[in-house]
Amino acid sequence: MSTASAAAQAAGTEANEANVLVRMTGSGEPEQHIVRAGGPRPTAGKGKVVVEVQAAGVSYAEVQMLQHLHPFPPKFPFVPGYDLVGTVTEVGPGVTGWKKGDRIAAMPRQGAWQRYVELPAKALAAAPAELDAAVAVSLVTNGVTAYQMLHRLTKLAPGQTVLVHGASGGVGALLTQLAVHHGLRVIGTASPAKHDTVRAFGAEPLDYRTPDLVQAVRELAPRGVDAVFDHIGGSGLDAAWKVLVEGGTLVSFDSSVAGYRPGQWFRPHVPALRRTVARWFTRHLGLTGGRRMTMYYVKPGADFNADYSELCRLTSEGVLRPQIAGRHPLSGAAAAVRALLDGATVGKHVLIP
Repeated sequence: MSTASAAAQAAGTEANEANVLVRMTGSGEPEQHIVRAGGPRPTAGKGKVVVEVQAAGVSYAEVQMLQHLHPFPPKFPFVPGYDLVGTVTEVGPGVTGWKKGDRIAAMPRQGAWQRYVELPAKALAAAPAELDAAVAVSLVTNGVTAYQMLHRLTKLAPGQTVLVHGASGGVGALLTQLAVHHGLRVIGTASPAKHDTVRAFGAEPLDYRTPDLVQAVRELAPRGVDAVFDHIGGSGLDAAWKVLVEGGTLVSFDSSVAGYRPGQWFRPHVPALRRTVARWFTRHLGLTGGRRMTMYYVKPGADFNADYSELCRLTSEGVLRPQIAGRHPLSGAAAAVRALLDGATVGKHVLIP
């Protein structure tokens, strides 16, 4: 049986069950600790709705959770899943503004990896019916993160230059496209195998493993860059700081967990936090040349909903081309996480219950 046929058969089996979900049972390898299970279909409580999930995202947050290295670790076992797109199937008492059949997007941070999920009505955003479900979910956490870092955290003008780390990843690919659309010159780091993808976005690729990254950036942008968007953290933040022009902004939006033992849940994120605090103080003492460093963490709310709507519009108009690395049934969740761990991914892996 082909891989596609097996996936279709698995998806068909899942569709016939009352509810199907995925649990993460502990720290370790995805094949051992990401398991498919069945369960009862939830009902909508007060102020909540039940959503049939059409697509749920797979993100680096799940990798961090699997290794118990997430800054806000849930308690094992739990149902992972940071974001989803689906259709309202039941509305609970006290809910206004939503009805059965409405298509929604949500970022529950966990719980999305199941066919049916109960969600607070106040945490929902409208999702356009015509947008492909996998594309729509790629715009939830990844898209809003990219949009808000570019348009709400920085004040960049067309013609300025930015450095985007991980320019072919889930966030980086969308950030790069948004920045190019905004008229910015983008230098994007990625492995050499992904350089053609970065060029297709309109950016200039740079190997992130270059021994002297500061010098490599300076060769492309002798005066420096106006902003750096960093998802690696650690000592790489020092290199990013060195290539900023006066008045430039360094945005740290994640931290690599490579090299940390499972269970050291906050340690990977300490370097970014320490540097952010130190540079806040030195900036207010006038010692940074106007440069600033900030950390970013996406959260739901009115701005989130507005920005998600704008991302959907840009995608419908063809301005954004979200990259879908793979579509998997819930029974393929471990394989999706493994693909993310292996580092060969361009764009976002998505689960289709």
